[in-house]
Amino acid sequence: MSVRRGQGRQGMVTVRRLLALPVLAALATGCGIRATEVPTDFGPAPSRVHCSVSEPEVSAQSSRGLPVQVFLLCGASLVAVDRTVHVEDGTADSQRRVLVAQELLNELAAAPSSGEREAGYSTTVRDGMTVTGPRPQDPEDTLRLSHPPGALTKSALSQIVCTFSDSAAAEGDGSVILGGPDKTPLRSYECTDEVRASPTRTEPPSTEVTDG
Repeated sequence: MSVRRGQGRQGMVTVRRLLALPVLAALATGCGIRATEVPTDFGPAPSRVHCSVSEPEVSAQSSRGLPVQVFLLCGASLVAVDRTVHVEDGTADSQRRVLVAQELLNELAAAPSSGEREAGYSTTVRDGMTVTGPRPQDPEDTLRLSHPPGALTKSALSQIVCTFSDSAAAEGDGSVILGGPDKTPLRSYECTDEVRASPTRTEPPSTEVTDG
């Protein structure tokens, strides 16, 4: 009888252990412990806000020059960023347009600041480009680039057109008449929502200028 009682007690202990296993498993799951090891390292959390940089105060900008905006690439779009240009007081309006356009070109070609690069900004406008005013037979609002507009990449042309159209270099309706150093016909360009949204795929719409 003693042997049978011992076996009975062992059997009861074994049954209790088996019954306890599902309970322990449930408790482990409830505590977030996984039965198998799965890698959980998904890399560091993002440390920057895309296309967002701290902007200087307007008063500080005004003290350094004339506040303007230029369009840089960020992601797949064009985004306006604040800049300043310097034009001497008393400059004639016709010359002022050209000077502003040249300053804007310089800003577009300059490398973005470290903060802008960290936020994802870039530019495709080449350094060293220049702009001049109209030739004798051109409309008075013409701007001639040292590089033919038709030979620029879509993104570079989009940056230039959208930047000029949002500045004193534009005509009253926001369009921009651009030409190159050659005899290629002048064209009037527009900056549209489609161009700003997809500058690498959408060329600024334009029409040929047929008269002066």
